[in-house]
Amino acid sequence: MWLRRALVLGTTISLTAVAAYQMYLVVTVNGPTVLQTIVLVLYVALFAWIAFSFVTMLAGFILFVFVPFSTLTINPQEPLPEVASRCALLVPTYNETPHRLFARVQAILESVELTGQIAHFDFFVLSDTTDPEIWIAEEKEFLKIRSRTLDRGRIYYRHRSSNEGRKAGNIAEWIKRFGGHYDSMIVLDADSLMTGETVVRLVVAMERHPNVGLIQTLPTIVNANTLFARLQQFAGRVYGPLVAHGINWWHGAEGNYWGHNAIIRVRAFADSAGLPQLRAPKPFGGPIMSHDFVEAALMRRKGWAIHLAPGLAGSYEEAPPSLDDYAIRDRRWCQGNLQHIGVLPAKGLHWVSRLHLLTGIGSYITAPMWLSFLLLGVLISLQAHFIRPEYFAPGFSLFPRWPTEDPYRAALVFIGTMGILLIPKLLGIVAFIISPTSRARLRGLIPSVLIEIIISGLLAPVMMWKQTVAIIQIFLGKDAGWSAQQREGSSMPFKVTLRRYFSPTVLGLLLAIAAYAVSLPLFWWMSPVILGLLLTIPLATVTASGVLGRAAGRLGLLVIPEERTPPSIISRFSELASGANSLEGTYRLWRNLLTDPQFSTAHREMLPEPAQIRRGRVNAELVVGLAKLDQCTTIDEALEILTGSEKSALLGDRTAFDRLKALSQSGDA
Repeated sequence: MWLRRALVLGTTISLTAVAAYQMYLVVTVNGPTVLQTIVLVLYVALFAWIAFSFVTMLAGFILFVFVPFSTLTINPQEPLPEVASRCALLVPTYNETPHRLFARVQAILESVELTGQIAHFDFFVLSDTTDPEIWIAEEKEFLKIRSRTLDRGRIYYRHRSSNEGRKAGNIAEWIKRFGGHYDSMIVLDADSLMTGETVVRLVVAMERHPNVGLIQTLPTIVNANTLFARLQQFAGRVYGPLVAHGINWWHGAEGNYWGHNAIIRVRAFADSAGLPQLRAPKPFGGPIMSHDFVEAALMRRKGWAIHLAPGLAGSYEEAPPSLDDYAIRDRRWCQGNLQHIGVLPAKGLHWVSRLHLLTGIGSYITAPMWLSFLLLGVLISLQAHFIRPEYFAPGFSLFPRWPTEDPYRAALVFIGTMGILLIPKLLGIVAFIISPTSRARLRGLIPSVLIEIIISGLLAPVMMWKQTVAIIQIFLGKDAGWSAQQREGSSMPFKVTLRRYFSPTVLGLLLAIAAYAVSLPLFWWMSPVILGLLLTIPLATVTASGVLGRAAGRLGLLVIPEERTPPSIISRFSELASGANSLEGTYRLWRNLLTDPQFSTAHREMLPEPAQIRRGRVNAELVVGLAKLDQCTTIDEALEILTGSEKSALLGDRTAFDRLKALSQSGDA
């Protein structure tokens, strides 16, 4: 393993050294200025970043195509083994669409049932939902799924009234209450799907490797409807496996955790992965938002192996439907990854675990570095064009100091840098073509690749800008908060799009003017960045379109093998999710809860026992909600004047819920 790591890091350093030397020769022969020195430093750091990715993907290509490799004995071709331990499948949820959420749970459960080993598995939907109507709809769907599935005792639902610790706190609370009953847990997201065969193979792999604490699968993005989601789905399917095989080869037992679609040994997690509260003020302090990297690092510190299983199929997820939804999620991830600055000094972490944390930080820090590199390059060009050079330095000099540049070498540096960026895409295409799962489904591949490269290239500058703004906001103390993830595409009013993407458009206009003022060649050289920024508003609008996304699918563009021949679990989910949406009108939903004896009894029984309240502590929303109920004669009146948080407080308290029922019955009378 040390030899593999030396090869990856050594090749990265060698490529960076060559590029740095060539760039130094481009900058100047007589010695760089201050601005040129800054540009050189930025270039070296950024080239090292992309060279590291290039080397990893090159290793992944060789392994994927020529030398099948795995750090664990998970053989998908082996007959399905027998499970001997108990496993829980956890589905944390936060204000998700209930009928789609439980459609996924049922699809997974039915797939596990088909393996004949359902007796070893339980399913837990762990709700942190704050919207009272979604909470009611979740319970309604939960009761439905228990009534229509063969094994009702396998599915559990728990709603937390306090969202302490967010998703990490949600999982931690489950471990404290229920974890002792299970040997392992498979953590899923609300948009996850996993086949029963994959579930069984993961559990057996944990049984065969008692030193392993976590196995991360490589989820395939599916169910993309919008053009933006299709781009992510296609790119992930074509390029993702090479990256996964590459990092698996040199990460070994020091792998990483991505927060979902992974199996974890409960004892190892409970013993090792308790998260600290960061002491700094928000947004750097408080609960760790990007908890997964840290949990993996803490487990490895205790000696538990962390592995990736890139060759194991049957693991799926979904992608944000629009640039705006992606940016909202990315803003939260940005803050979470920057919090890792406070984790890096922790004692006892493996150096590869620290490298994972640094990589997460670097994935966002590089955005302002790229922007600075571009702006300083334009500034140097403007300076050279409009300011008369000093041919003789201060003091005595026999010879003038001529401005020097080497356009031929500059072109070579540019071509080399672009090659490092684009060659991995070519490797991904080659691997995709020769893969047995996609060889017979190549219609539309070349046009799809071109579309992905062009649109992704145009979107890159605006993502650079959005991440730069996010980092500035974080350092200024702005917290990202915790918002529900948008799963389905929806059009955004043009005024909102204009407001959100006006600033990168203005930046593109200023860069265009500055580049054109220097020279037409500089303008054309910067045209990809300029064009991407200038087209931000139409790109954000067009790529969010579900109509264009579906049209592309019908034309065979940006289509993946799982779309042409859908796995049975995806087809089953689509069938279940196409049913009626349980999120009905507010009044109808509440009346259904309060007037259906079976539903209201089930809700009341799922509420926690009244906790002993410490003296002086009052639930303000509950008190105000009860006071408002005293002013109402019907439930309709109450629902009009109660706020969302007050409704949730009343729903979560048994005595208050009885008051709601009584009010509903008195109104009917």
